[in-house]
This record gives sequence, C-alpha cells and structure tokens, in this order.
Amino acid sequence: MTALATGTRREVVLDAAPRLGALYARAGASAVRGRSSARGVAVLPEVEHRLDGVAPDPAQLTAYQHHVGEPAADVLPAGYVHVLAFPLAVALMVRPDFPLPALGMVHLANRVVQRSPLGVGDALDLRAWAQDLRPHRRGARVDLVTEARPAGAPVDAPPAWRGVSTYLTVGSRAAGAAPEEEPRPPFVPPVPTGRWVLGPATGRRYAAVSGDANPIHQSPLTAKALGFPRAIAHGMDTAARALAAVGARRRAAYAWDVEFAAPVLLPSSPSVRTERGETGWTVTAWDARRGKLHLTSQVRPLP
Repeated sequence: MTALATGTRREVVLDAAPRLGALYARAGASAVRGRSSARGVAVLPEVEHRLDGVAPDPAQLTAYQHHVGEPAADVLPAGYVHVLAFPLAVALMVRPDFPLPALGMVHLANRVVQRSPLGVGDALDLRAWAQDLRPHRRGARVDLVTEARPAGAPVDAPPAWRGVSTYLTVGSRAAGAAPEEEPRPPFVPPVPTGRWVLGPATGRRYAAVSGDANPIHQSPLTAKALGFPRAIAHGMDTAARALAAVGARRRAAYAWDVEFAAPVLLPSSPSVRTERGETGWTVTAWDARRGKLHLTSQVRPLP
C-alpha cells in the first residue's frame, strides 16, 4: 500500500483487492467498540483508494451472469464492474477516519454510466472515494464513487464505467439542515410481466459470486442482529436482475439508475414489470401480496 498526494484527495494505492470478509469483520469490531458519528458532526476523509491492473475472472463472471440472469458473454455487465470495484469502497468505509458505521448502512440509490464496453480480457484500473456527505431527516447520506478505466488509461480521461452509490446512515449527523423531501407518490402496482423467485439462500449465493458477504444478507440470525426481521437480498443483486431484464436492448453504452424503496426479505417472489418508454427501459419490482415497491430501475441507451 502506497500513499500519494493528488489534488485535494490523498491517493492510497492498494497492492491487491481487499477481502470483503475481512473488511466486514473489521466493521463489526468497530460497531462493538461503538464507533459512530453520533458524538459530533461527521467529516469525510480526503482520501482515494486506487487499484491498478485488476483482471476479471472468467469463472466468476460466468457464475455472476448465471445468478442474475445475464446471457453468457465476454462483455462485462455494469453490475459486475460494480462487483470488482466494491471492495475499494468498503475499504474506505472501514477506515478509522471514516465517520459513519459501515454495518447497517441503507443503500438508497445507484447511478451508473457505462460509456464504453469492458471485456473479460481487459485489465482495469479502479478508483474509489466518498463525497457529498449531507444531512437527511433520519441521519446522514453519503455517496461512494467508483470508477473503472482500461489499464493504463489517463486518470483525467472520462472513465469507461462510473458508479455512484448513495447510502443512508440512521442517527448520524452531517453539517447543515436536512432538506425538505417531497413525499413519494402512492405506489400503484402495474400489470406484471414476470416474477423473480428468490429463495432463502439467495443472499449466500450472491455472496459466492460477488464476494459481498455482508451479514444482513447471509442468515436470519445475522440479519436480526442488525435490525432486520430476516435476511434480505443484496440491493445490487436485485438491481442486476433488473438490468439483465433489459438485456442487449441497453446497447453498448448506457446510463443505469436504480432507486431502492424497500428491502426484499428472503425468501420472496417479487413481481416485476419491464416496460419501454420514450428514452429507454423501466423495470419495477414489488411485493404483490402487500403492494409494496422494492425498486425502480431505469436504463437509457447513450449515443
């Protein structure tokens, strides 16, 4: 690991991809010690993690594609690039100077721009940092930004892939007053075009193909310890299934936005509607029995 000064952020060059299991264990230890921003107003560290020359694993890619319903292909789905970059973001969240607790963070939204395709044979340079810490009526929100470029591409060139994940930490504090939020309009379930069957082991299966073994997804016991009635599906698992529902119609370059409304408790069989609009495709998933929205995903092909 090497630290360099670049602009306003200090760059930390990693020697290898962080292991998510070890990172979650560190996050759990921090939670036991009571690290929290509740003692004062949170301030983000001015640091950026970088890992160069990451080679996608063809076997992992195949297993990921099979799990989320993507067709077998050498082009990396945008959700799989997130899998490769996610450990850098988690490594940021478990740093001693990161002010928000990593466990229990609520994933609110994900915004991805895929400017050009990346292939299984492409080595990637990855970067991650946190930005835009802001108040929320229930705590604090923060964006975790990750980028991917073909190995050796200039850092100041537009990334081939860029993802912004927005998280909420309940009970934390950020400077300023929480903005007024417009109430979400009542959800009216549309006519479904399909259904996802998510068994009790779905969280463990996604962890096996992504490395993301966050305890809230693994078992009812570990989920209950973190405030959930039973294990929940990974947000990026359900989001990736929504992206796969659009398939090749998204083309090579696309923008992909996901808003998470409520977690998917496991086991579950959410109803799904895939619908074409004026600028792209919308995929909606909801609990048909309770009429409760889970997520809305929008995919817009780019010129």
